[in-house]
Amino acid sequence: MPSMQAPTLQLPSTDGAMFDLSAARGAPVVIFFYPKDNTPGCTTEAAGFRDRFTAFTKAGATIVGISRDSLKSHASFRTKLDLPFHLLSDPDEVACTAWGVMKMKNMYGKQVRGIERSTFVVAIDGTIAREWRGVKVPGHVDEVLAFVDTLK
Repeated sequence: MPSMQAPTLQLPSTDGAMFDLSAARGAPVVIFFYPKDNTPGCTTEAAGFRDRFTAFTKAGATIVGISRDSLKSHASFRTKLDLPFHLLSDPDEVACTAWGVMKMKNMYGKQVRGIERSTFVVAIDGTIAREWRGVKVPGHVDEVLAFVDTLK
């Protein structure tokens, strides 16, 4: 199966700059899309990437998290959890749409449109090396790390 080129990704980051995926070529990039700052599953997932950050760094990978929340919300979420990686803000759903993570979901018996928890590993050549959709948080970060380790 041929590798698919990763969609364009240029979004404002909590580091005050624009994150441009094309500028990150040469190292694997782990991109995790999550529904909302300060919610239980998203907090657990972000903390998991934080707790394994050193191992991802040793594997040469960059990690970024993306949701529709504002940079202000991201900054407080990042500070609260002491996240060592940056969060990208996609309020207009440009990246969410390009990466195909916007879905209709059931929330308290109502249909709502939101981000399907998804993770992508972009290889050094800019292709999507692996993707996980409809992610269940327990064990996910270790599974992503194990895959990133195979890219060395």
